[in-house]
Amino acid sequence: MGTQYTQTAPIDLSKFTPAQLREALKEKEAKTAEDRQAYKDLVEQTVPKAIFELMIASEVLSKAKTEAFRYFENVLKLKSEVYGLKEKQMSHTFSYKEGEVTIGFRINDGWDDTVSTGIAKVENYISSLAKDKATGSLVKMVFNLLKKDSKGNLKGSRVLELQKLTKDFNDPEFTDGVDIISKAYKPKKSVWFCEASVINDDGSKTPVPLSLSAVDFTAGYKFDFFNESV
Repeated sequence: MGTQYTQTAPIDLSKFTPAQLREALKEKEAKTAEDRQAYKDLVEQTVPKAIFELMIASEVLSKAKTEAFRYFENVLKLKSEVYGLKEKQMSHTFSYKEGEVTIGFRINDGWDDTVSTGIAKVENYISSLAKDKATGSLVKMVFNLLKKDSKGNLKGSRVLELQKLTKDFNDPEFTDGVDIISKAYKPKKSVWFCEASVINDDGSKTPVPLSLSAVDFTAGYKFDFFNESV
């Protein structure tokens, strides 16, 4: 037989005095306040535990990253000795039949305050060219090269394209503006990275997750809270 539910009869509030109702309300409010305080206490107890575990994970990753760079520092030293050349590229990839590792650094674009002057010079010259459809498309292309990203920075890779155009325009104002922009470029190293992949039998690569965002939960655990109805 299925479980039978008995409907609770509605409470007749008229049988209670105002004093009793006030007392019952106080008790309910006190219970609510007690439950909410218990929740806050649980948060205060849980956060330090999570931070402790994550700090351990961070330390493990830091040690693994350091060891990986140490391994390949020796490899790179030997390579420079064997081939008689010390390469200064941003990254190096090392592989064998079952996997590969890439180490290197990334660059963030940076500019000094004179970049705005160079951009203004280029924009002034280019705007004066927009006289017909043919020059209009050229103007649009240059303005796209000068378009800034979401952080308000000009992309360093576009400076080379602007420099190529100085020969086409052959104008002192445009050339000076591009020169100011190129000299204002101050790139900075952002992070040293290490990436690894396992090479499968079919030749495809499976990246080794090396961040909390990329790594999966341990086998058997599934976080279903957001899928549950409250």
